[in-house]
Amino acid sequence: MIRSMTGFGKATGTFGNKQIIVEIKSVNSRQLDLSMKSPAGYYDLEAEIRTLLTQHLERGKVYCNITTEQQDAEPEVQINRPLMASGYRTLKEIEETLGIEPSKDYLSLLLRLPDVLKGVRSEVDQEEFEAVRGILLEAIDETNRYRDAEGKELGRDLLERVGIIGRLLQKVVPLEEGRITRLREKLLKELKNLQNQSVDNNRFEQEIIYYLEKLDITEEKVRLQHHLDFFREVMESREANGRKLGFIAQEIGREVNTLGSKANDAAIQRIVVDMKDELEKIKEQLLNLL
Repeated sequence: MIRSMTGFGKATGTFGNKQIIVEIKSVNSRQLDLSMKSPAGYYDLEAEIRTLLTQHLERGKVYCNITTEQQDAEPEVQINRPLMASGYRTLKEIEETLGIEPSKDYLSLLLRLPDVLKGVRSEVDQEEFEAVRGILLEAIDETNRYRDAEGKELGRDLLERVGIIGRLLQKVVPLEEGRITRLREKLLKELKNLQNQSVDNNRFEQEIIYYLEKLDITEEKVRLQHHLDFFREVMESREANGRKLGFIAQEIGREVNTLGSKANDAAIQRIVVDMKDELEKIKEQLLNLL
């Protein structure tokens, strides 16, 4: 299953006279990196909310924003009277110390002090938490639907690029036949140059075998094709598989690199360059997969 880490989901619901809005946004990240913002009354629920997000979103940089709006009632405001009284005394002391003329608008100054005016924090009961939980799960589902849709687009692109690498690999076959012919002619030419020289035949045969084995790319071709087939197979599995596909892409890269280093043929090396180009695009796409 191909699922992107990029997603967005939003859900709204009501509890009593309160409207609850949950918005979730996610982008790619190596691990789960969770950021939350919620009303003061929901602070005690954050641990449980984080657990739900972790269970259902798994990985990515996730932003979750929960807001509430009162629908049919004026929000209650609480005045911190002790803080206002303390502030008033401090202002009077400053006026007396500095000989400043008394202010005519103490109330305006005091109301600007931090934490003088506060919304009343109401405790969240289990019933309200269940409402929040349901809305949160709805937003999570929408986020995952977005991720799945994005994943399908990424999946089509990945299959196309894996197919291109496979087709490039098939182009190596006819080139390899000409490559072998050129290598044979080169060896025969070198042999002619050695006709009048004393040669240790056993050592010579060992060197020839070593040379041919070193340039043989049969195993690399077979392994590369196997990795391409395995890549497609993993893409079709049911679980999220971005990391596993990343490991397979690394193995594909190793075989492509070895193919290029052993080819000793300009035409094959040009094909290898095209393979590497497609593989880099695959790796970039895999960074977005869950």
